Amino acid sequence: MSTTFTIDTATSRATPTPAPMKRLTIPAIRAAKGGTPLVMLTAYTVRMAQLLDPHCDMLLVGDSLGQVIYGLPSTVPVTLDMMAAHGAAVVRGSYHAVVVIDMPFGSYEASPAQAFESAAMLMKATGAAAVKLEGGTAMAETVAFLSARGIPVMGHVGLTPQAVNQLGGYGARGRTPEEAAKIVADATAIADAGAFSIVIEGVVEPIAIDITRAVACPTIGIGASAQCDGQVLVAEDMLGMFERTARFVKRFDDLSGHISGAVATYADDVRSRAFPGAEQLYPPRP
Repeated sequence: MSTTFTIDTATSRATPTPAPMKRLTIPAIRAAKGGTPLVMLTAYTVRMAQLLDPHCDMLLVGDSLGQVIYGLPSTVPVTLDMMAAHGAAVVRGSYHAVVVIDMPFGSYEASPAQAFESAAMLMKATGAAAVKLEGGTAMAETVAFLSARGIPVMGHVGLTPQAVNQLGGYGARGRTPEEAAKIVADATAIADAGAFSIVIEGVVEPIAIDITRAVACPTIGIGASAQCDGQVLVAEDMLGMFERTARFVKRFDDLSGHISGAVATYADDVRSRAFPGAEQLYPPRP
């Protein structure tokens, strides 16, 4: 898979192509610690990347695509090939944001060497600037291994969806002192190992505040705290594409309602033969 080709704006539906601009860098993201909060959303396609890119500091090609795009029950079945295909699309559709791509379950846990092979494949196939992996202290050696070899790593602690079978669900984490202390220790370990940023998901708020104060790299909250150094949501959740969302999601629009209404109007026009009209047809040449 290659990302060397560009979109033909004369024929592609994914137009107009935004004017190229200088893309943000990993050092710029790291330097944002304690400053204006970083904006991050998920993206899985060229067109969504184009729409989100001007407003975001980072675009995450999340393994949440398993559920959002493919209707899978969890992120566990997602493959490297799936991530590579969607990651390449997002890179092609963006010019400004740092593109981070999730490493799917089973592609990095066995050893640092396995993680490097998987991460190198994803970065070569997509052009993404960084990878994200889940886990804390157990993954610190892997984070250090990748970072030392030129692969920027975003960490992910708290509620880790790839471990849903072990966790027993998607409930908030850190409700006991012991679990809270472990999450803080996990974040500190991967920050010390070289992570350039850490996603904190689904934890009771004081944990996110403690981590943000304890680590030198930016923290990105999702169901964590407004005191994190940035925030991330699944774009389709915040746009209102799904009826059911997590507690931590704010619906900023109701795209599902807009789409349903538009399709209902289209269906009525087709059935009444109001569409296509003269404006959509090709008359014979005189």
